[in-house]
Amino acid sequence: MRRRTRALVATAGLCGLALTAACGGGEAGSGETGSTTDGGSGEGEQITLTVATFNDFGYTEELLAQYTAEHPNIVVEHVLAARAEDARANLTTNLASGGEGLSDIEAIEVDWLAELLQYPDYFTDLSDPAVEGRWLESKVAAATTEDGRLLGYGTDVGPQAICYRSDLFAAAGLPTDRAEVAELLGGADATWDDYFEVGRQFVGASDSAWYDSAVSIYQGMINQVEFAYEEGDGTPVGLTNPEVREAYDAVLTASTEDGLSAGFEQWQEDWTAGFQNNAFATMLCPAWMQGPIAGNAAEVEGWDIADVFPGGGGNWGGSYLTVPAGGEHVEEAQALAAWLTSPEVQVQAFGNAGTFPSQVDAYENPDLTGATNEFFNDAPVGEIFASRSLAVDELGFLPYKGPNYFAIHQTVQDAILRVDVTGEQNAEDSWAAAEQAVADLGL
Repeated sequence: MRRRTRALVATAGLCGLALTAACGGGEAGSGETGSTTDGGSGEGEQITLTVATFNDFGYTEELLAQYTAEHPNIVVEHVLAARAEDARANLTTNLASGGEGLSDIEAIEVDWLAELLQYPDYFTDLSDPAVEGRWLESKVAAATTEDGRLLGYGTDVGPQAICYRSDLFAAAGLPTDRAEVAELLGGADATWDDYFEVGRQFVGASDSAWYDSAVSIYQGMINQVEFAYEEGDGTPVGLTNPEVREAYDAVLTASTEDGLSAGFEQWQEDWTAGFQNNAFATMLCPAWMQGPIAGNAAEVEGWDIADVFPGGGGNWGGSYLTVPAGGEHVEEAQALAAWLTSPEVQVQAFGNAGTFPSQVDAYENPDLTGATNEFFNDAPVGEIFASRSLAVDELGFLPYKGPNYFAIHQTVQDAILRVDVTGEQNAEDSWAAAEQAVADLGL
């Protein structure tokens, strides 16, 4: 769901993320189930199904009670972790010990997915004709193994738009209407060069920076690289991918030489304060970022959202529901997971928590398409983020984030912070330090 730019390098692993029979005392199940159309039909013994999530998936007590009303023999118990990293640690630890202690349904964040796909036998194959075509193609592809097993049903996605301060735009002589801003930034053909060029125009006429954080801009750029730090089989390539160095150079040139960055690290106190003192005019804006902006910029007028993103489409965040193969009620759990990820239920979740659905049919639901956000000048956020989701699909992939992604990515983030935030190194020296940090990982 919500991800912070400064990635956490998770330490809890599936026996060091080398999950073998020696890791635990249980055998992985086959994952074979019947159709989701008849599991948990309301007949038979009374059972309790547990659903483990984190942060806020929008699964309220009222929403879950709907399922019990339709399936009187099933009670749904929600196991909620406060943080995604807590949920991941619990999942990996319990998988390594044979699966005991796992919930019937386990939510996972997209950034853990490639890592867990290495151990498909520990999860139920959720393939089912009843749900074919339900999700964005990129969402399904990311959760599908090479032999065609679907290990997760998609919940939300993090399609990115550009959030901006229309009042600061006006003061700098730039257009303020969201459609005109989208065209100013390149429209359907928007590039990062376009975004930086408009930024140079803006800072030449304003005392505010163009964007909040160089690391966040790098995150947006690297999320458009399919294999940034690893090959498709998880083999680490470190910082040898030229696209990585190109993104690093581009963002630091724009940030420091052109003065486009406010020099903040997201989620820190000075970043939070920056919303109140006109520190920056734009932000990369996944759907879930609406809440943090509105909260930090309370009583600040002028925020709006443009239906545009450099490079076409970009996804930051999103999750899946998986069914551990060793559970006692696998078929019923699959049926519940299918219900929770149906378009109509995900639209309800969007209304509850702002989690933007990954289901194609949801984008035709008037409860979604008609959604607006008063704080962002009544922006039609349903239409905007549906458009941005389809742009992610047109990109054709979600970036591969395997077992070595976080550790390598952190070295680049740290390098950018040393230049953009603390100023302790120049870009070249900080890159050399990042290369050494990757070498020290011993991958």
